[in-house]
Amino acid sequence: MLNARAWQKELTRDPLQSVYLLAGEELLVIEAGDALCRRARELGYTERVSMDAGSKFDWNELASAGAALSLFATRRCFDLRLPSGRPGRKGAEVISQWCAHPPADTILLIRCTTWSRKHAAAWSRAIEQVGIAVQLTPPSPDKMAAWLGERLRLRGLDADADALNWLAQRTEGNLLAATQEIDKLAILCPASSRLLRTTLETLVLDSARYDAFGLVDAILLGDSSRAMRVLRGLRAEGEDLVPLLGLLVSQLGVASRLASATDFSAQARLERLWSTRQSQFRCALGRQGNARFWQRLMVWAGRIDRMSKGQAHGNPWIETERLLVAICQPRAAAGLAKV
Repeated sequence: MLNARAWQKELTRDPLQSVYLLAGEELLVIEAGDALCRRARELGYTERVSMDAGSKFDWNELASAGAALSLFATRRCFDLRLPSGRPGRKGAEVISQWCAHPPADTILLIRCTTWSRKHAAAWSRAIEQVGIAVQLTPPSPDKMAAWLGERLRLRGLDADADALNWLAQRTEGNLLAATQEIDKLAILCPASSRLLRTTLETLVLDSARYDAFGLVDAILLGDSSRAMRVLRGLRAEGEDLVPLLGLLVSQLGVASRLASATDFSAQARLERLWSTRQSQFRCALGRQGNARFWQRLMVWAGRIDRMSKGQAHGNPWIETERLLVAICQPRAAAGLAKV
């Protein structure tokens, strides 16, 4: 499979290939697929047909559409979204047959946002024989700052190394979050601006509202005052509590596994934690290192989730405040939990 750099060269081809497979990180797959569709349109593929190949997708629809002539006698681009990267037996058969006899004046684009070596099969190899397969992987932690710098330059901005490293740490490899921050900066900053870390800290933090990740930062560091401000701000903004609880449960699970591990660093690598997040978890476990404590908090969060859905009695927002206090101040809040 090609890499992202080789993919950029492929977009300049004329004519285009008949079949494309884009697989990997969701944001990168979306952007690469959209770029291909724009290029196809420039070259006269004016009819675009989008299909979502979920678990109940009828693969005969794709086969029939490929065999049928265009109603408008135009060149066509079929945009097939296959998130799982697994078409099943029928889907693999249809794709392989398509590759064996590609329809004239037609492009088939398949987007997969889940991919590993285990996904490679006869159907993907058939694509590589007649078209192009590209694996789009996120930048490694040591390359994240450079990736952010390139994205900023595309938006007419620049930043020094310290600013880029700070932004990389804040977004922790989350490409969607990083892109949103850059979009925000492009709105707030004049074109051709050179951004320093102090500027980024002010703009990003001040405009970040009361974000859920900021809440996680606060509770892991034991900053109960900040945690309360963020939580109440989220409530005032009309945020749904259920997704927030899901985030809290996931972080409590990480804390429980780290507390149970004999080797913190090894477990942190398994959890794919950035250095900043590792430091925050070390701080949290320094306050309470018993894995059972974190497991009890997960049960507590589950009860709050049921409250928010009307399946248990109580005020879920007030109970969430109590939960956050317990995380930030385990000893002082020993009597708060009722699980």
